[in-house]
Amino acid sequence: MHQRLERLSNHQIEAWAPAIDVYETHTAFIVTAEVPGLRREDVELSYEDRRLTIRGQRSDRSVAGDVLHFHQVERGHGSFARTFEFADRIEVETVTADLADGVLTIMLPKAPPSPARKIQVQ
Repeated sequence: MHQRLERLSNHQIEAWAPAIDVYETHTAFIVTAEVPGLRREDVELSYEDRRLTIRGQRSDRSVAGDVLHFHQVERGHGSFARTFEFADRIEVETVTADLADGVLTIMLPKAPPSPARKIQVQ
């Protein structure tokens, strides 16, 4: 029994990445990420060259009391980074992000198309 428990404790998941959905409407791209246990200050978002990067950090597992061995560990911890590139231009000034009930929702409104322009040949 002791050896079986030892084997179980050696199969810990150390790296993780949140499950993410990316979808599009006529007016925006929406990104949702499952990040249970993360606080707002644990998540960093950046947008550059049509790429959205989501970075985060989940602390090591916190357990009260004296724990000698974990019997099963499936929740990862540590840092992650995910990057997504968008074909359409984004109105960067109006991007919003909300974290509620363990789900991060990022709204990236599309920029309106540039008006057509006639170019004079000289």
